[in-house]
Amino acid sequence: MENKEKTQQFLFENINYKILLIGIGVIILGFILMSGGGSDDPNVFNDDIFNFRRIRLAPTTVLIGFGITIYAILKNPKK
Repeated sequence: MENKEKTQQFLFENINYKILLIGIGVIILGFILMSGGGSDDPNVFNDDIFNFRRIRLAPTTVLIGFGITIYAILKNPKK
């Protein structure tokens, strides 16, 4: 009887997982940048919700994070 060892093979290489985690971190950073700007009093309007950070920087950061994660999924480490 042969004793065959079963080795667990991952879908991606180690570098793919590192790039994927970096992309997820960038996405989380974008959502953190997007938060805030509200007002505790519903009768008072706060203009901070329309500043550069929440309108331009945060969505761009999230899109860059999505691009990094897509790159991590499509990257072929054998080339």
